[in-house]
Amino acid sequence: MTPTLVRNQLGADASAPADAGTRARDWAEIQERMLAPLYEAVYDRMEIGAATRMLSLGCGSGLAMLVAAARGAHVTGVDSDRERLALARARLLPDAGWDDAPAHSPHPARRRARLLEEGGPAPVGADGAPYNLITVFEPIGCVAGDSEGLVPALRSAVPLAVRGAAVVLTGWGPPERCATAAVLQVAARLADTARPPRTEPGRWRPTLRDDLEDVAARAGLKPDGSGRVSCPFGYADVGSAVRGLLSTGLFDAAVRATDRSQVEKEVAEALHPYRREDGTVWMPNVFRYLVCVT
Repeated sequence: MTPTLVRNQLGADASAPADAGTRARDWAEIQERMLAPLYEAVYDRMEIGAATRMLSLGCGSGLAMLVAAARGAHVTGVDSDRERLALARARLLPDAGWDDAPAHSPHPARRRARLLEEGGPAPVGADGAPYNLITVFEPIGCVAGDSEGLVPALRSAVPLAVRGAAVVLTGWGPPERCATAAVLQVAARLADTARPPRTEPGRWRPTLRDDLEDVAARAGLKPDGSGRVSCPFGYADVGSAVRGLLSTGLFDAAVRATDRSQVEKEVAEALHPYRREDGTVWMPNVFRYLVCVT
């Protein structure tokens, strides 16, 4: 799989204020596609197709769901971010009625997608069938506390799936295999400038070898295989890279400790070693996935 170099189509300056809508668009248009090789590798391994009924926890702006639906899967996505969820609806439900089309609809593909906000009930498929695959494509492992909400979410989702259903968790690979880890260290350093230093959830920390296995154990899941996938982060320029990285939320603690302008400036400086002669930015990374069974 060849990753696509993201071209900057947004036209705004990297230092522009990032309201919730802008941040969600930066994620959807710049950053989310960096994980496309991870989606494809998981779907190949799980043999995603028309028989798949997938629940995507933390579905974001819906790219992973779109890829699964293109393979014929029936997909349901849940997310707490309203802005990202709105973008997912625009992608997956461009005309009203996809998720409630009648069984006799002449367009059966329109009955393959459902989207709902976290906190509400997570329905099964339109025909009442339970899920046979649960995915979590928001990688964990480099932010303090990033798995705390995941464990209860998994415990709530598992009863909606068939016995023995697959659950796929994803996380960052070892720091030495992720060029982006060096840039993320800026977040930790800036967060530490707060007085007193902050220890709140959301602060960057190095990935640990057993992060995914720890989540599986706490959620009562049985590991059943794993894999690693190369997911280079490629950007058209430093401005796009800064906006894409800040859209992940991994720099939020640093922004709270200092200010957004300083974080943008220091992230841009940290990206210098990864800038190529044509101005593009390229950072090799490895991500990991863990396949579990309920």
